[in-house]
Amino acid sequence: MKRRVVSIAILAGLSLVACQSKNNSSWSPPDAPWRKALAEADTAGITLSSAMTASKGVGPIDHVDVAALDPARASIGKEIFTTKCSACHKLSERYVGPALAGVTTRRQPEWIMNMILNPDAMVREDPVAKGLLAQFIAPMTNFNLTRDEAEGLFIFFREHDRELAAQAGDTKPASTESSTPATGN
Repeated sequence: MKRRVVSIAILAGLSLVACQSKNNSSWSPPDAPWRKALAEADTAGITLSSAMTASKGVGPIDHVDVAALDPARASIGKEIFTTKCSACHKLSERYVGPALAGVTTRRQPEWIMNMILNPDAMVREDPVAKGLLAQFIAPMTNFNLTRDEAEGLFIFFREHDRELAAQAGDTKPASTESSTPATGN
């Protein structure tokens, strides 16, 4: 009798989860159009990283004057990263989301900030963000940060990437100009 009650409870719970998933606006069926586009690009040998490194993304940020950003604000970015982002992201390892070490060498500053400020529209409209969602499954949370907070995060990532480059003996600084296309994944 206990097994039957437990089985019924498990089935009811699974049914509830399935119903909620179908009603969730961020849920998309396996045949979503972006999955087809991603598969076609992959079949053609086009990687998202090589095809879209110059993308600025979708959102309110169309230009970032990287030279004008104050490196002293990296501590603000580190605090935001620790309190809000580290539940899903680690700097040097894949977690719920991608590892963020080197992100300033792979993406444009505008793309990074648009992903921070506008993750919902990015995963709907930006091919790179769509690819990341397909790879990591979990959509990025929108914390409704301000531009100043997003800049603090970007500065923190840039400073971290500069430290990594210095440790590796690379003399090229990470993301010094927003007009230079980023390279890599």
